[in-house]
Parts: sequence; C-alpha cells; structure tokens
Amino acid sequence: METNWAAEHLQTIRTLMERSAVYRRALAPIMLFAGLTGLAAMGLGLCLDINSGRGFCGLWLGSAVVAATGAFLLARRQAIKDHEPFWSPPTRRVAQALLPPLLAGLCLGLLLMVFGHGIELAVSLLWILFYGCALHAAGFFMPRGIKCFGWFFILSACGLFYAFMLHWFDFEVNPHELMGFFFGVLHLTYGAYLYLTEKGKNAV
Repeated sequence: METNWAAEHLQTIRTLMERSAVYRRALAPIMLFAGLTGLAAMGLGLCLDINSGRGFCGLWLGSAVVAATGAFLLARRQAIKDHEPFWSPPTRRVAQALLPPLLAGLCLGLLLMVFGHGIELAVSLLWILFYGCALHAAGFFMPRGIKCFGWFFILSACGLFYAFMLHWFDFEVNPHELMGFFFGVLHLTYGAYLYLTEKGKNAV
C-alpha cells in the first residue's frame, strides 16, 4: 500500500513539473479575467456608493464567484485544447492547496455580511492576506511566479495593517479602491506580464 502511494505521489510530482509550462499559459487569461472582474467590482462599488458592510461583502464575494467561475472555465478550455483531463491529480493538489485560505476568506465575508459594519477596510486586508496565503500554497505545485505573487500580497497586507494601526496615512483609504488595486490592477499587470513573456518565448 505504501509503495503504491509513493509511486502515485512521485507520478503526480513528475506530472506537475511537466505541466508547468501548460499552467503558465493558462494563468495569463485567468489573471487578465480576474483583473477585469476586480476593476468592474471596484467601479460598481464607487459608482453606486456601496458603503454598508453587507453591500461591500456582497459585491466582492459576488465578484469572487464570477472570477472563480471564469478561472474554472478558462482552465477547462486549456485542458481540452491540450487534450488532457481537467480534474487530474495535479489539479486536485492545486485545489486542495487553495481551498483552506479561500474558505477562511469566504467565512469572514459572510460573517461581516451578518454582523459587521464599519470594518470593511480591515476585512479587505484580511482578504488580501488570505488570498496571498492561497497563492503561496498553490505555488508549490505551479510556476514559481505564483509563490512570489502570493508573498507580495502577504507582505503588503501585513505592512498595511501596521500602517493603518500606527496612522502613517493622513488620508482615508477607500476599501473599494484598495480591493480594486490588489484584485484588479495587480492581476491585470501579472496577466499582461505572463502573456507578453509567453508570447516572447513562442516567437524565439
């Protein structure tokens, strides 16, 4: 039994290494779609003046569902294009790595929708932190850039926590703009980087 488990584990690791380039190609459209979704959510939040805790969490949890659904469909399309099974052992490993911190962020958002108000900024930073942890965990099974991207989210969230608590900023930060920067602008930037560097490799 242990021999079979070890062989399966080794095969999964080998497959992940072989599919690193495939995952990298799939990440570019996923990041671009997530970035556009984040910017759209920020625009809605600012234009509709959504300031209540329930409205804020409803908007951003809804955008997270849209982004996750789009990522699923894009990844599935890439798997079909490469004639590979979508829900493979490597994919399950990535999903298992992402699930705990993302589930924690979901529970936090639902809690704020029911009981919270006036702590939208703190929840935004916690979402950024949890998302960074999810990316870092998935980075063990995906291209190295994802782990670095996750570290940026983690360190940024921790640094902003200290900055806000110590009143380093003399201006009020809008939580929609904060979320839009991290989940919109940064994802678009990373997606564009992946797309351009992959295009450059293909041109060589």
